[in-house]
Amino acid sequence: MNDVEKVAKIFACSQSTELAEAIAEHYGMPLGKVITSHYSDGEFQPSFEESVRGSRVFIIGSTFPSSDNLMEMLLMLDAAKRSSARHITAVLPYFGWARQDRKDKPRVPIAAKLVAKMLETAGATRIISMDLHADQIQGFFEKPVDHLFASTVFLPYLRNLGLNNLTIASPDMGGSKRAYAYSKALESDVVICYKQRAKANTISHMELIGDVTGKNVVLVDDLVDTAGTLTHAANLMIERGAKSVRAICTHPVLSGNAYQKIKDSKLEELIVTDSIPLKEKSEKIRVVSCAELFADVMKAVHYNKSISSKFLM
Repeated sequence: MNDVEKVAKIFACSQSTELAEAIAEHYGMPLGKVITSHYSDGEFQPSFEESVRGSRVFIIGSTFPSSDNLMEMLLMLDAAKRSSARHITAVLPYFGWARQDRKDKPRVPIAAKLVAKMLETAGATRIISMDLHADQIQGFFEKPVDHLFASTVFLPYLRNLGLNNLTIASPDMGGSKRAYAYSKALESDVVICYKQRAKANTISHMELIGDVTGKNVVLVDDLVDTAGTLTHAANLMIERGAKSVRAICTHPVLSGNAYQKIKDSKLEELIVTDSIPLKEKSEKIRVVSCAELFADVMKAVHYNKSISSKFLM
């Protein structure tokens, strides 16, 4: 029996069980069974409760902090490797620790590179992820990386809104490439926010490059953490005459008092994927599932088919 004839097996890390169940349903098979034993000091041990020998294994888990989520992925990869799985694909809808992708000052780590090496050492033979914080993180891996774009699910949502006078905005200079890609797909204008930070997660000053008067603005970013940048940008654009402001952010990290900031802001809605489960419900937050996208790509990978149609931008 060759690799393609073998049935792939899908397993979930505990932090991504809900998304993994949706992916498995779209894929057309049940999730594999995993039991996790916990010690009183916080140590834990995942165990596959079915054979994976000679199989293609997909392990689904976003690696957002705490570090236990990354550790669980590493342990499951190692367990699959030691159980003689033939192919082991780490499916990371959100690749955590990615903001540390370079040395931006002396004597700091490059955590994204370290995590990449750990995933490969643990046993990953392929990586599937979505909207990495920086495209070049793909180059930190020696194994194949399928880097998916959430635009595949966001663009249909935006088109269905039927907004006129649409303008795409980037909340900072670093996201301008992403904003231009969306604007090209939607045939809209682009504006850019220029911000200066006093320290991490704290904005000291923000300026707007471009005109938003009478426009329906959609801010585009890869993740929303404290929501400080997004809400600041939204409020600034309303002050400058925007008709409405929405935001699409792939990964809803939403730490600290982010939910309250969003509620109190001028944002009409925040559209996110389910790459990270929401901590609480909000009337302003809409979730667009990425489960079907991942299921389609995983199936194509297993049957050695092209996935280029899944790259809208």
